[in-house]
Amino acid sequence: MSHNHSHSHTTLSGTNLLLSIVLNILITTAQVIGGFISGSLALISDAVHNFSDVISLIISYIANILTRKKKQTKQYTFGYKRAEIIAAFINAATLIVVAIFLGIEAVKRFSAPIEIESNLVIWLAILGIAANGFSVLLLKKDAQSNLNMRSAYIHLLSDMLTSVAVLIGGLLMKYYQIYWVDGLLTLIISVYLIYLSWDILISSVKILMLFAPKHIMIDNVATEVLKINEVKNIHHVHIWQLNDHDIHIEAHIEFMNDIKLSEFDIICETIETMLLEKFHINHCNFQPEFKRDDLKELIKQD
Repeated sequence: MSHNHSHSHTTLSGTNLLLSIVLNILITTAQVIGGFISGSLALISDAVHNFSDVISLIISYIANILTRKKKQTKQYTFGYKRAEIIAAFINAATLIVVAIFLGIEAVKRFSAPIEIESNLVIWLAILGIAANGFSVLLLKKDAQSNLNMRSAYIHLLSDMLTSVAVLIGGLLMKYYQIYWVDGLLTLIISVYLIYLSWDILISSVKILMLFAPKHIMIDNVATEVLKINEVKNIHHVHIWQLNDHDIHIEAHIEFMNDIKLSEFDIICETIETMLLEKFHINHCNFQPEFKRDDLKELIKQD
């Protein structure tokens, strides 16, 4: 068996995430109190959204710590590398659930709009924009390379945009007494939250289900491997993502001749280099075969 792995990615710091948690707790507390005092469903929906973010950010923070500090053991051979993927899934799923709940409440509000204390709504919306905008800037860099941080980043970005919508609604209610806009904004926010969360939900599910990354076609991988003269066949292929950065492959490789182990190692190094350069696969595990009587299917059906 040949086994190789190569890793090259940045280590994330949880300091910015922790600061974002503190800011969101303050925002949530202020908006809950202000929402009940003012009677604004949009403000309460923003507060509920912020509260879900607090939970999500805490999950992301814990996952980040586990991923960085916990090493592989004989019992946990992969360590906690999937903690952040689980966190991303939970974050996206909870945000969708919250969005559906808020959407239902918004529809109910259409039939019975109430007068809103708009001044309080306006000032709390401005507070939300400032705090969440600052949190977005803190996490923007890490969000580019990490699914867990991207889910936290999207939570905070959607919070900021939600607060912008609430501010617009507060201004319309203050100067034009259009109180039904509170329900309309809540409904728009709900649809927007689902739109933002859906891609992360699907991506995290695919990783947890051990699906091959979408940029990798297994037929293309097989074609490239078969270009090597000594290789007769590649079969029983499995390709999956462990997390955002680590892509694994295991396969049986049948050789033309009964080669030496040292020759096998040289050929495997060639294959591993090619897979890393062309498909970003950084962890390879190959089983060599010569005239073995087994099924030569590319994908083995269990």
